[in-house]
Amino acid sequence: MNSEHHYSVRIQWQGNRGSGTSDYRSYGRQHVIQAAGKPDISGSADRVFHGDRDRWNPEELLVAALAQCHMLSYLHVAASHGVVVTEYADAPVGVLAQTPDGGGSITSVVLHPQVTVEAAPGQEDAVVALAVELHEEAERKCFIAASVSFPVTHEVATAIAAA
Repeated sequence: MNSEHHYSVRIQWQGNRGSGTSDYRSYGRQHVIQAAGKPDISGSADRVFHGDRDRWNPEELLVAALAQCHMLSYLHVAASHGVVVTEYADAPVGVLAQTPDGGGSITSVVLHPQVTVEAAPGQEDAVVALAVELHEEAERKCFIAASVSFPVTHEVATAIAAA
């Protein structure tokens, strides 16, 4: 199935304090991210870059997008392989390395999926092993992870649902 999908958003800067970008500290980094039919996302730069700590920054959104994509891909492959997931949580961490010229890049993201699965008595070890293995397939199916040039790794914790 080869098809193309388009995703459109609108970004509106809200940080003009009256003198625009007359110097580096004269403007705010506040902005709003919008998409038709969805709630707005209040964005800014990270606080260390003179942003508003109460708003999402692009680096957090990228890490969140990777975690969301992995989760959704994982749930898909789990269902396809007959693994019943009853809970899924993640606490991903991304690393940004700055360069002396003020640039930089995200150098890695580590996902920390905590997954709870159901297993019949006596099948717990096999189900947990398969559930852990499925993270590799989910990674291959994640569109966002396939689109970045830095490593996205996983530190997985899998548990059996209480009976």
